[in-house]
Amino acid sequence: MWLYLAVLVGLYLLRRWYLERQRVPNLTEKYVLITGCDSGFGNLLARQLDARGLRVLAACLTESGAAQLRAAASSRLQTLVLDVTSSQSIAAATAWVKGQVGDRGLWGLVNNAGIALPTAPNEWLCKEDFVRVLNVNLVGLVEVTLSFLPLVRRAGGRVVNVASIMGRLAFFGGGYCPSKYGVEAFSDSLRLEMRHFGVKVSIIEPGYFSTAITNAQILKDNFQCIWERLSDETRASYGEAYFKSFLKLTQELLKMCSSNLSLVTDCMEHALTSRYPRARYSAGWDAKLLYLPLSYLPSAWADAVLAWSYPKPAQRVQDAP
Repeated sequence: MWLYLAVLVGLYLLRRWYLERQRVPNLTEKYVLITGCDSGFGNLLARQLDARGLRVLAACLTESGAAQLRAAASSRLQTLVLDVTSSQSIAAATAWVKGQVGDRGLWGLVNNAGIALPTAPNEWLCKEDFVRVLNVNLVGLVEVTLSFLPLVRRAGGRVVNVASIMGRLAFFGGGYCPSKYGVEAFSDSLRLEMRHFGVKVSIIEPGYFSTAITNAQILKDNFQCIWERLSDETRASYGEAYFKSFLKLTQELLKMCSSNLSLVTDCMEHALTSRYPRARYSAGWDAKLLYLPLSYLPSAWADAVLAWSYPKPAQRVQDAP
């Protein structure tokens, strides 16, 4: 029995390996729009796809970021300035892209733009802190997708949304994790709706990677600013030791970050160029071997594992039922 099961699993994996290596033809004629190309995953993906011969439309938040990317790429790559939190900016970008792609439509839309800060324990934050992150990571992503979806549908193309393993397992406060859970839900519903149009929707779920938002000093300044604006009662409840331990925990997490961004961009490229892309890509060994398995455990078990490393507040219930 076990032999038959092993053979079936082996055949399934072999078939999957074969299908996933089938590539889409005529890639050099296909247009791909990528958001958040100033740095990080978006910047690397733009240069990576450009080297493959695709027609890359790289959206940057700043003109300086766009100029630096143009200098590092071929003449095929074109840039535009796009603020995903601005409806006017999205409308202008949509009109520009329509002029570039014409009747061919847009083969790929990669929603990569995102921010992580401000972040802190939830009680330390205010509504505006959550809204700032949600506007970029979720609301902006939704509006960009809806604006460009007719062009993607015309091409029978791809939508690639960058979520996070934190869209499956949330263990720090702020708008980042809720936004990524939202990206997962939006992508799942979109994938079902678009399948009859030949449009495939993929989700990228990176673990911890070294990007601009993981700069140690920026994170320290983020926590210090939030801590100082708290009321005296809240600071007393958590305690100075909690604050220092939280900073130390953050530094330890930063040491776990991988600098190999291509682990993520290779997943994005596969989602855009494979005939049979995956619905989800987990990028990074920490995502595959730690966070993803944790997300499937009963909540009480996962909470116990994660709480083990969390600092303890000054005022707490010692023997909670």
